[in-house]
Amino acid sequence: MFKKSSTLLLKTTLVFMGLIVLALTVFALPNLYKGALAEFPYAPNAILGIVIVLYAVAAPYFFVLFQSWKLLVLIDQNVGFSKFSVTAFRNIKFASLIGGLLLMIGFVPLLYPIAEQDDAPGLLIYGFVFACIPFVVSVFAAVLEKLFQNAVDMKSENELTV
Repeated sequence: MFKKSSTLLLKTTLVFMGLIVLALTVFALPNLYKGALAEFPYAPNAILGIVIVLYAVAAPYFFVLFQSWKLLVLIDQNVGFSKFSVTAFRNIKFASLIGGLLLMIGFVPLLYPIAEQDDAPGLLIYGFVFACIPFVVSVFAAVLEKLFQNAVDMKSENELTV
């Protein structure tokens, strides 16, 4: 009972994270688009591109949440150190990398016309920091992938020894 309840909080957190991003994509982004068009009428194409990229980044985000859910299920089944966990971490690594590249290539450059017109270079810095978050997740997932791969290798080696 305790083992399953230990991942219950993490699963609940994943659900809330998914619901928050879903609500943001359904309700906030359309209003953000309308408000940004009113605030920055000189950059309608940049604003449209930013909103499209933010919608596109939602797909890898939800994929990462799904893979995290799979990891928690594996932990509940007492097979946390398995090739399936390594695969889940690899998927998280690549999905985060894709999300980061989408933000870095499609989000940050589109902020430039807005930052230039408003004379706000800090906007680019905030956009760059926001775009770097998925890269941090990707590096962390890569480290965990390697760690779990080593654990799986040691586990299989020990099973063959005995």
